[in-house]
Amino acid sequence: MESNKKYWKGLEELNNTPEFVESNKHEFAESLPIEEVLSGNGLAGKTPRRDFLKTLGFGIGAVSLAACQKVPVHKSIPYLIKPEEVTPGVANYYVSSYKGHSLLVKTREGRPIKIEGNPNDVLSKGGVNAQVQASILNLYDATRLKGPMQDNGDVAWSQLDEYVKAELTALKASGKAIYLVSSTINSPSTLRAIADFTAAYPATKHITYDAVSYTGIIQANQNSFGKAVLPHYRFDNADVIVSFGADFLGSWISQAEFMSQYASKRTWKQVDEGKKMSRHIQFESRMSLTGSNADVRIPIKVSEEGPALVNLYNAIAGTTLPGTKKLNNAIAENAIAIAAKELLNAKGRALVVSGSNDVATQVLVNAINSLLGSYGTTIDLDNPSYQYAGNDNDIVALMEQMKGGAVGAVLFMGANPVYDYYQSSAFADALKKVRLKVSFAGHADETGAECNILAPTHNYLESWGDENPIEGYYTVVQPTINPVYDTRQAEQSLLIWANAPVKDYYTYVRNTWNTTLLAKGNLAGQGGWEALLQSGFVKAANKPATTYTFSRDLNAVAQTILAQSAKVAADQGKLELQVYESNTIGDGNYANNPWLQELPDPVSKVTWDNFVSMAPKTANDLKIEEGDLVNIKANNYSAQLPVLLQPGQAQGTISIELGYGRTKCGKVGEGVGRNAFPYRSFVNGTFQGNLVAEIEKVGGDKVILAQTQTHHSYEGRDVIRETTLQEFVKNPEKALGKGEKHKTYDLWDEYEYPQYNWVMAIDLNACTGCGACVVACNVENNIPVVGRDEVRRRREMHWIRIDRYYSFDNKGETVTKEKEIDKLDNLDHVSVTYQPMLCQHCDHAPCETVCPVLATTHSSEGLNQMTYNRCVGTRYCANNCPYKVRRFNWFNYWNDSRFENYLQNDYTELVLNPDVTTRFRGVMEKCSLCVQRIQAGKLQAKLQKRPLKDGDIKVACQQTCPTNAIVFGNVNDPNSEVAKALKSERTYYVLEELNVKPGIGYQAKVRNRTATEA
Repeated sequence: MESNKKYWKGLEELNNTPEFVESNKHEFAESLPIEEVLSGNGLAGKTPRRDFLKTLGFGIGAVSLAACQKVPVHKSIPYLIKPEEVTPGVANYYVSSYKGHSLLVKTREGRPIKIEGNPNDVLSKGGVNAQVQASILNLYDATRLKGPMQDNGDVAWSQLDEYVKAELTALKASGKAIYLVSSTINSPSTLRAIADFTAAYPATKHITYDAVSYTGIIQANQNSFGKAVLPHYRFDNADVIVSFGADFLGSWISQAEFMSQYASKRTWKQVDEGKKMSRHIQFESRMSLTGSNADVRIPIKVSEEGPALVNLYNAIAGTTLPGTKKLNNAIAENAIAIAAKELLNAKGRALVVSGSNDVATQVLVNAINSLLGSYGTTIDLDNPSYQYAGNDNDIVALMEQMKGGAVGAVLFMGANPVYDYYQSSAFADALKKVRLKVSFAGHADETGAECNILAPTHNYLESWGDENPIEGYYTVVQPTINPVYDTRQAEQSLLIWANAPVKDYYTYVRNTWNTTLLAKGNLAGQGGWEALLQSGFVKAANKPATTYTFSRDLNAVAQTILAQSAKVAADQGKLELQVYESNTIGDGNYANNPWLQELPDPVSKVTWDNFVSMAPKTANDLKIEEGDLVNIKANNYSAQLPVLLQPGQAQGTISIELGYGRTKCGKVGEGVGRNAFPYRSFVNGTFQGNLVAEIEKVGGDKVILAQTQTHHSYEGRDVIRETTLQEFVKNPEKALGKGEKHKTYDLWDEYEYPQYNWVMAIDLNACTGCGACVVACNVENNIPVVGRDEVRRRREMHWIRIDRYYSFDNKGETVTKEKEIDKLDNLDHVSVTYQPMLCQHCDHAPCETVCPVLATTHSSEGLNQMTYNRCVGTRYCANNCPYKVRRFNWFNYWNDSRFENYLQNDYTELVLNPDVTTRFRGVMEKCSLCVQRIQAGKLQAKLQKRPLKDGDIKVACQQTCPTNAIVFGNVNDPNSEVAKALKSERTYYVLEELNVKPGIGYQAKVRNRTATEA
């Protein structure tokens, strides 16, 4: 164990600020507002807890009486003729696909309520990320378009079709261009439909525009190898990974897939049994999710990423490209030398990636990977990814065409350039010169507001279709519910407008599979189609991956990189700005999803906002404090944002998240944050997000960000254990500090668990902190969203949270005023560890001993149970819980009109899981280890007249985790996965010295560092 490390959640905890000290004096976030409890009015009261108990003395009868009052009953009409496949109380599962991932959609009484990954999914092996989990809520969004519209008025589909066909026919005769602008489409059926539309209107040009694009990689492969493709990266084949700003565990290309690959080289089976793991070195300016998980992370400026890559190439190739200069960063220079040596030692099992969208930069990356023998092993160009195919040049050319009046019609499918184009206002102005403007968006978004025709498409859960995310892998999309509104698939609209012989899109998709795709999976006919609808995909054999030799002259490439790097280097008084895609709401497509808005950003732990991320030393130099509102000027655009002091941010740089600042997306996302897309620029044929910015402090009150990082304190207790691989291999016991345990005493008899003892193991080496488990738990257990103001009051309701800890080697020294500057420099080189924290289901649960009404009790299967209708909200249990994992629901969040912008509308109650009680206000909530799933699993085994098997039951957080960091099961079964995992040498129990006997064991974090790096 690295005993000389100090772990802390935020700068306020590290610095022990007066505000932090004051907040930790109180056992709860704020006093119980008794007038609010009794009257239901107001959001925050000041009644002291002691006075509340006095009031409770006379109020127990009233509380008991209120508990007996009936909740309004909404009568339902039973099925007159029950569908054959629907059995009330029994879930049905349907395969579908989203973003190329094969899924299982759980439905109850005909309504989809939960998304799970298909265990056989080729990409992520059954895991899905937070965005896929939360996508179920988009189906029930009351702000979706209810039907077609023309010139801002409702219209029938038949009238709209007649008008559009007449306009297209007229444009066809005039010879004016028709553009179909879409985000990346990898659906064979959709591409066929577009081809049929183009055949009917030959002036049509289909262009692909991705708000966050990978044109730089695609074009670099065209320049290097004559293949304009996005490679299929294989992190699971890499022993050494070096990344330059590529957030591949976050928003870069394929999050769930890459997390699954990455963790496969770092989980307990590899570390404990094989005593080895992959090594990951990250160079970056902002603290990304990927950088926070790296073995070694080197903060460098935005302007240094290009020169650093040039120096790495020189070190590997044994040459010196013209213009090469040493970095003004001794730590980075040393790390580059180490990385080059280790990459060469891992030749054939090495991988270098870059997050840059610059073509020249990606060409140099190709050259490095070619020298390392990565093609055919860790990079596959023969079985490429089709997840992104955008070409930035095309959308720029379209705007010029629109300006010149040469475009007669533009149809937008999954693209919203009026919001996310780098010159969005100019794009909107150019669009006004187009005669026919059609949007297929499900919402009247920013681009739809500029269109005269709105032809809303179905939600994917209402649709037929298919996807081809990587070469040879084809997934099917099938509807799990009838359309909620009067929408129609965009593909069907195209076929109708093209007068295609087959206009029914289901039949069209069937034809695609019957003629071409079923054969790839050795399927055919009706039987093959039915087998597909059960399996969810077909997978053709991979094409043989071949090696590629890079032979291009790199002198001009290096000059381009170095020249561009010099342009983004900030002068005195300015800062280097980098914009990046949000890990929660993506490029803005998920801005109206409250589960994602309230999911804390993995690194900053901020919800409901974007911000300016700045190094503490830089802020100190500029006399800026956290929460100050600043104006950022760059690229002829300015926006005011609050400052967040981010440990690990490179000095002299700032970062801003994309995806915020939506003006038309629905009640949840509108007006949240500021739009950062206009900070991007079009350079050398691609959109890039690195530039020089001016910063100006704005007067006024500080902005309090809804940040969750220090909402719960452990009072300095030891909760994290980590070591290096070297130390772990040498002496596991010593490395993890497993000395003599604290002596404990039992005051009562141990519980007996004759058949089942449900426990959990969580591998900190596999957990990336992504937050998918948090959203999965929200969906499964009907956990409400409370909004920005309530999060600021520390009232978020998440049953599982991801604690993020910073650390650096301070050798036990106390930070004094004299050492302040040194401390700020140290904050550039922090390590990050993530720890999922949920109810530990303790055998000696301290919450159980203090509950006056036996609302929380212990089961004969090891579960700490909550009986909601007993709970009177004393909150004694939360006070007595050392893990701070209990949540008090201050309001009836699902039905209170004050929260109607979040989950409350006419339809969102349809997403509720009927197997889980929807809690009324005034009770304690916490993780139940998905007891409803436990009961369902036992019942299923009983119906099948067999014993319950290990793996029959998976809790929601476990099932969604792309890295398999969470293992759940019956520890009484010695052959269960959880029993094996808990036998790991790395297993420890958080706060076990308190003798609460937690039921969740953690496997300590191991980093693959050398002695000097540790």
